[in-house]
Amino acid sequence: MNDAHLHLVVNHFPIIGLIFATGILAFGLFSKSKTMKNTAYVLLIITTIFGFLSMYTGEGAEEMVEDMPNIGKKIIHEHEELAEKFVLFLYAAGLLSIIGLYLNFKNHSKSNIISYITTIVALIGLFFAQQVGTSGGEVRHTEIRSENAIINLDSSKDDDSH
Repeated sequence: MNDAHLHLVVNHFPIIGLIFATGILAFGLFSKSKTMKNTAYVLLIITTIFGFLSMYTGEGAEEMVEDMPNIGKKIIHEHEELAEKFVLFLYAAGLLSIIGLYLNFKNHSKSNIISYITTIVALIGLFFAQQVGTSGGEVRHTEIRSENAIINLDSSKDDDSH
């Protein structure tokens, strides 16, 4: 298994995990269920670990595919930049989840505030997750690239040949 394959194995879970965890956490807040909130926190922590693994394997994957035909360094660079922003929100949500779990187990009065803050951070993270997922898909799936990405890719080929 090479770096590109490892990246493909782990890179979907941070996005999908964040979607599920955010929904579970929101439902836990709505229903005032500590069990649901704790479930969401554990899922967010696992999601954060997979986010770290995605970032860790991404560099090796980049080295393997950046010079392939129809890929282009610009598309990969954009994906990498978006992933770096996304993972910051993921790390924040993971850290808040650890705090939230601790406060829930201690029945602390501030546990509900942490739940709301974690939900907000996760919702912002979902915005970046969508962008990272789309830009990652554009690396190999030319059919989903915007017109500008295709034009930019074509012009970068011309620049490389000079």
